[in-house]
Order: sequence, then structure tokens, then C-alpha cells
Amino acid sequence: MPQYVIYARKSTESEDRQVLSIDSQIRELKSLATHQGVTIGDVLTESKSAKEPGRPIFNDLMRRVRRGQVRGIVTWKMDRLARNHLDTGQVLQALADGHL
Repeated sequence: MPQYVIYARKSTESEDRQVLSIDSQIRELKSLATHQGVTIGDVLTESKSAKEPGRPIFNDLMRRVRRGQVRGIVTWKMDRLARNHLDTGQVLQALADGHL
């Protein structure tokens, strides 16, 4: 059965210093999921900038979405998922195709 997944990312670059730590993101997202009655099946974390395509954890997540293994992604902000056009397009296409 498809599951909901938490995806938490924090860039190691200086511009993201204001973003919550990965642990803080996970804690807040688990609380939000519990409040909304959403069961989380997996927690994925990545410490890499999203300015350029090529994040391995994100790419694996999107493969799982296309295969129907992931029903939804819970993330702190949209920019935790995508900050470049290719990744944004993958997320938007998954939404348009009804995979998310």
C-alpha cells in the first residue's frame, strides 16, 4: 500500500542557515502528521543543496512516487523538495498525473 513519506533537507550552504535543522523539521512534521491523522511510513533526509539537480535521496523518492509506492510527501516547505526547474517539474508532473 502506498505510504506517506517525510522528506527533510537542509543544505550545507550558508544561504540556508535560517532553515530548521533536519531533526527539527522531522519533529515538526511528525507532529503535523499525527494532528492530521496521517501515518508516516518512512522518513528521508538529505544534506545537499537543491539548486542543481542530482540529489540521490530525492531522485529515489521520485522513483518511488512514479512506481506508486508513495502516496504523499510531507515536507517543511516546497523549497525543501525543489529549487531547480528539473526537480520542480518532477513534483508538478507527479501531481498532474495523480501520483501524489
